[in-house]
Amino acid sequence: MAGNSLLSVSAAATGRRLEGKVAVITGGATSIGECIARSFCKHGAKVIIADIQDDLGKSVVEDLGTEIAVFVHCDVTIESDVQEAIDTAVSVFGRLDIMVNNAAICDPRKPNIIDNELADFEQVVRVNLTGVFLGTKHAARPMIPARQGSIIMIGSVCSSIGGVASHAYTSTKHAIVGLVKNAAAELGRFGIRVNCLSPYFIETPLARSFFKREDYGRSGGAYSNLEGVELKQEDVAEAAIFLASDESKYISGHNLSLDGGFTTINPAFGLFSRFE
Repeated sequence: MAGNSLLSVSAAATGRRLEGKVAVITGGATSIGECIARSFCKHGAKVIIADIQDDLGKSVVEDLGTEIAVFVHCDVTIESDVQEAIDTAVSVFGRLDIMVNNAAICDPRKPNIIDNELADFEQVVRVNLTGVFLGTKHAARPMIPARQGSIIMIGSVCSSIGGVASHAYTSTKHAIVGLVKNAAAELGRFGIRVNCLSPYFIETPLARSFFKREDYGRSGGAYSNLEGVELKQEDVAEAAIFLASDESKYISGHNLSLDGGFTTINPAFGLFSRFE
């Protein structure tokens, strides 16, 4: 306990909110996952970047420095890959404090359910839900005996509402919230916190590919309830730092929405309607 207190004092003094912590981040080679990995390192963490994009992942590690970052090839649908990523964190850095289940895909844009292919639906479920389950399962292995840890799922605005994205993507993002609640209920007795982080639209390659507009976010095509503010990857990383750090030590089973209030209102109806 004394060592943890000294670590907390040191982190507070330097402003490095994750000093001494070790994290595994799936899908950490690009986009939001890469931003989280870089932000974690700036705040004193050591990271395992787990991704199927070998060249990009290795490039990020080279840029961050091999003393604080390691790349592991990881297909989150393959349990042995996920297990290897967790085992690497423990063998290289001696512990695991944070698991960020970030890797995700989206199926083809087909608004009519009768046009949706079973194979596409099942592949999204394998990556977005089964992959998150495997990440949580194997992160719990070293966290349980350590009696501490923070597991973070990256959800979406689609975790709370329907109609924004495909049936498969929306189904998996809703399911993640259920997994968060169940895992938090089980793992709380070991001091392990489990939370979800659900951002609104951000211009990532995945989002641009799905919505088919290169300038979707900048053009105003994406309705925003909170005017004058645009959600960035760095905002998601800051929220992830909060959930990973001791600042959120009593928060578990929660879905933290980064949506500017989007999921709380109907913009076309009511006292504050924007479309009169």
